[in-house]
Parts: sequence; structure tokens; C-alpha cells
Amino acid sequence: MVRVVYRWHVAPENFEEFKKIWSATTNRIHESVIGALGSFLLRSFENETEVITIAKWESLESWKNFWGNENPKEMQAMRKLGKRISAEVFEEVEDHTR
Repeated sequence: MVRVVYRWHVAPENFEEFKKIWSATTNRIHESVIGALGSFLLRSFENETEVITIAKWESLESWKNFWGNENPKEMQAMRKLGKRISAEVFEEVEDHTR
């Protein structure tokens, strides 16, 4: 398993729409892209423009197949509302969340 951490800058006035688009986007990706296992959304208490989305993938290869040219069409609506700062991939070593 891998986790992909996307860092975003989202203006406060765009956050509610970004959240709505992110929800629809992540659900669509989870339902239609092989290896996609869903995602969650975080927003900083200290800097409300800092948003992180963390996606779970079956493998690095499945994420790379989706990622392609670093601008998947599925994520373009999100990029109209927020600036993606980075995307980093991590191996999931252990998960003790419930």
C-alpha cells in the first residue's frame, strides 16, 4: 500500500466549493480507477489556506498509472479552486487507525 500526500493552497472563499469538488472527485476515482482506495481531506487550524489530501493506493504502480503527466483530468476541477503545491508518495508501513 502507498499513501500520496497532496499539499494544496486554497483561498478561504474557495474552500467549501473545493471540498465539494474533492469529495466528488475522490469518490469517482475510487470507483473507476484500478488500485485507488479512497482519500481523506485535512485543513490546518493555524493556516486555513493549507489543505492536505491523502490518498490510499494498492501499489506505487497503480498510482503512477493514474498520475501519468502529473495533471490527471480527474483533478483539473480541483486545480481551478486551489493550487497544488506538491505530491509525495509514501510506503504505508503500518496503519493502526480504526
